[in-house]
Amino acid sequence: MTEDVEPGFLLAHRRLKLDTLVRLRWLAVGGQTVALLVVHLGLGYPVPVAPAFALVALSAWVNVFLKIRSPATLRLSDRSAAVQLGYDILQMCGLLYLTGGLGNPFAFLLLAPVMVSATGLSGRLTLALGLLATGCATLLAFFHMPLPWPDAAVFALPIVYSVGVWIALVCSLAFMAAYAFRVALEARQLADALAASELVLAREQHLNALDGLAAAAAHELGTPLATIFLTAKELSREFEPSDPRAEDVALIRSQAERCRDILRQLTTLSSDKDMHFQRMPMSQLIEEVVEPHRGFGIAIRVSMAGEGAEPVGSRNPAIRYGLGNLLENAVDFARTTVQVSSTWDARTARISISDDGPGFSADVLSRIGDPYISSRTVRNPANHSGGGLGLGFFIAKTLLERTGARLSIENRPPPETGAIVRITWPRTSIEAQGNMDPAQDSGHNSFNVPGALLP
Repeated sequence: MTEDVEPGFLLAHRRLKLDTLVRLRWLAVGGQTVALLVVHLGLGYPVPVAPAFALVALSAWVNVFLKIRSPATLRLSDRSAAVQLGYDILQMCGLLYLTGGLGNPFAFLLLAPVMVSATGLSGRLTLALGLLATGCATLLAFFHMPLPWPDAAVFALPIVYSVGVWIALVCSLAFMAAYAFRVALEARQLADALAASELVLAREQHLNALDGLAAAAAHELGTPLATIFLTAKELSREFEPSDPRAEDVALIRSQAERCRDILRQLTTLSSDKDMHFQRMPMSQLIEEVVEPHRGFGIAIRVSMAGEGAEPVGSRNPAIRYGLGNLLENAVDFARTTVQVSSTWDARTARISISDDGPGFSADVLSRIGDPYISSRTVRNPANHSGGGLGLGFFIAKTLLERTGARLSIENRPPPETGAIVRITWPRTSIEAQGNMDPAQDSGHNSFNVPGALLP
């Protein structure tokens, strides 16, 4: 019960397409060309035409080269996309240098590449591009050619106004980039959670299809197996007990009987009439959850105590998966020991899972359970099989809450270290007979989870 969703599956669709950057650059080339022609030919202002159009042509040739060299559907790595956006900043900086620096009303177009980065690239690369744009703006405040102006007049901004434009540009850059990055990050997290859920749903549907095939196979194998059993029974009458062949025939008969029992179990395992199989006490539930995680070098101690009779609940796969994922997380981060405790009374049933690992970081403790929030450092890399994305924790929490549970997550009080996860159910909720595996699911499929989010 691990976070078996590959990080590459979640991250690949985030990358910017080459065609997106090429189209944006063509838009910039067209806009820059029109602006230069209007200022130089339409208004008659003196503009350094040759170097300005050389920079515009350079962007056009960059686009042509990229279209020839790579397919339009190519998704760029973060570094490649950052290099292209960095070029766009420098190209715009060159045009602004030739046409008045920060006095040019188009100076705020320096923000555009950084905004694109904020919506599609990592925070580190966005910060780097923001610093590059800030550096370019700073240089343009002091070093630039005169702003094109009629009648050979020189247009010069007052120092205070130039400083104000620079401050406005930098503040706009910081605020807009931070806002765009945060909004895009939240959208990506929700999209990734949905994609992962759809993936495990597809796997679950595949398992359900296998269940149907198993039932069909059990039905089809019933007739030939009955024939084998009857034939073996008849043959056993033809040999004396001392005949060596009688032992072989008896073995065939016993194995055929065993196969009949297995097929009978496959066809009746999910029947609602088999309430003994569908019901299980809390001690058995915990043992089923704990058993797969033993033998990894981490001691798992189980304790149970309560008032009155032990709760007996239904075989709910959501509970098994949720508890298993929380336990796996504790085993991954524990140093030596994981403690699983169960208590109950007349009104509630509680399970707590604690470890002696590093615990959760204080700054994200309140957000644990959201998708892709994971801050603990693995102390046992060999044991860690999850992706470290926080997605498994998110799904486990969601599934447990759907069964009526309430989760609380905290760190152990100093001087102890580690995390504690407490799960509390109303006793009536965990003992409800309707809260069990669907009738169409086989009991051997321990991960079948009804609902939208599946393990």
